[in-house]
Amino acid sequence: MSDKIRITPLGGCGEIGKNMTAVEYEDEIVIIDAGIMFPQNDMLGVDAIIPDYQYLMDKLDNIAAVLITHGHEDHVGALPHVMRHIDAPIYATPLTIGLIDVKMRRSGLKKNIELITFEAGDIFQVGQHFTIEPFHVAHSIPDCVGFGITTPAGLIVHTGDYKFDHTPADGWPPDFAKLAEFSQRGVLCLLADSTNADRPGWTKSEKEIEVAFDKMFHDAPGRIIVASFASLISRIQLVADTAKKYERYLAITGRSMRDNTKMAMELGYLNIDEATLIDIGDISSLRPQRVVIMATGSQGEPGAVMGRLARGNHNRLQIEEGDTVVLSAHTIPGNEEPVHRTINQLFRRGANVLYENIADVHVSGHASQEEMKLLINLVRPQFLVPIHGELRHLKQHGVMAQELGIPAEDIAVIENGTPIEITPDSLDVLPRMRGGYIFVDGDSVGEIDWPVLRDRDKLAQSGLFFAVVGLDDAGKMVGLPDIISRGFIDRRDANGLIDDAKETIERTVKQFDGRGKNLNKKIEEALSRFLYAETGRRPIVEVIIK
Repeated sequence: MSDKIRITPLGGCGEIGKNMTAVEYEDEIVIIDAGIMFPQNDMLGVDAIIPDYQYLMDKLDNIAAVLITHGHEDHVGALPHVMRHIDAPIYATPLTIGLIDVKMRRSGLKKNIELITFEAGDIFQVGQHFTIEPFHVAHSIPDCVGFGITTPAGLIVHTGDYKFDHTPADGWPPDFAKLAEFSQRGVLCLLADSTNADRPGWTKSEKEIEVAFDKMFHDAPGRIIVASFASLISRIQLVADTAKKYERYLAITGRSMRDNTKMAMELGYLNIDEATLIDIGDISSLRPQRVVIMATGSQGEPGAVMGRLARGNHNRLQIEEGDTVVLSAHTIPGNEEPVHRTINQLFRRGANVLYENIADVHVSGHASQEEMKLLINLVRPQFLVPIHGELRHLKQHGVMAQELGIPAEDIAVIENGTPIEITPDSLDVLPRMRGGYIFVDGDSVGEIDWPVLRDRDKLAQSGLFFAVVGLDDAGKMVGLPDIISRGFIDRRDANGLIDDAKETIERTVKQFDGRGKNLNKKIEEALSRFLYAETGRRPIVEVIIK
């Protein structure tokens, strides 16, 4: 048998989000997670970004399993897309399986996909070469695990998202004993979460926000509207418990949050008094002081509940003077602008808005520096691969590991698409392959790329200038060109510019005698030069000759 393991991050290394890692031994592969990432501000029209899994397309028959650490979107959001190609079972804990099942049904991809449930502490075999040992970790969602993966070449430990929370919301602290046991066996390689590698100290416990929520419920003069991730089950439980204490009714709105709440209650992960939970349509008959609403849209997503409330176009709800709005989530890097815009719009409509920067309404679910150091000392790996973070986080994680005695040559700070090969004696970083973005735009997956986004950005910046030019068989212009402009200049103020543009077209047609290869391109170039000289802007110029 071989003594070599190959590990390839397909997402989550060099960025926050779309986590996905392939672990290979001989001719078998296990995939860990398949998440999405929110689009950045310059990715106009893009709904989500998923990992570039092209590397796997000629190895699909080798994939033995897809292992999922937990149910957050940056770890499961890409499953409806990647599982269209992968014919392998998905393994996860009961709550995570429930969240995946909801997602698959909504996408229409439930059929033919085997969902296998395990519990933290189980041991099971995948394929011929992988023994999987999921171990419980604390995070901001229940039923979260990391994986010990034993192969003939050695033991790999993948932490998933974690923090060392001794008083987690679900009362289930991390499995320190299993980590220590892995260490006793000898860990060949540790793949560890790096999200908070630049934060000193320890991450606050989930229990600490209970005090902040209690005070907020006590002080709120009217309705309370809490926005969070639809998968943040522990936050839904906290809001439900506090609502019951203060004799408020709880309404949940947003399709994904309603579906997840129903599923979590059926599985026993949520315990909400039936007398507390009401339909969103019933709140109008209650005094504001008796109402709590949980909603989606903590990241400023325009189509989510909070985004529509901020703009005043929700069909069943409106922000009222005296409402307390709580954004109970950390702003994902790149989402700052839409989140800040949503906060400002909510203030403008009369709400009192509480968010992470000014109130303890959210704590991170990721380990800070001291916890990361403790993990390394607990596991004592031979090799370390920092994962789940931007390059600055991965680098800082590597620096910490060196301070703890791991040699620099035994630490692989790598980005998406960079394979590493590990043996008991060596760690080799191989040349980087393709490891970019696949854009999801409506029903389109991977059909648009950076050139399309650059065109969209240019359209947004400078607009469109469109001309239709009629030519006869002799190459002479028939009548005047038709000009259509959108997002470039107000037609009412542009008669002189448009007349001059028509003259530019006519002059160019005469210059090339109405013939020649790519005449429309020559007209476009001439128009672009003219428009820039007149306005200092470069719209997208399109010319059609008929």
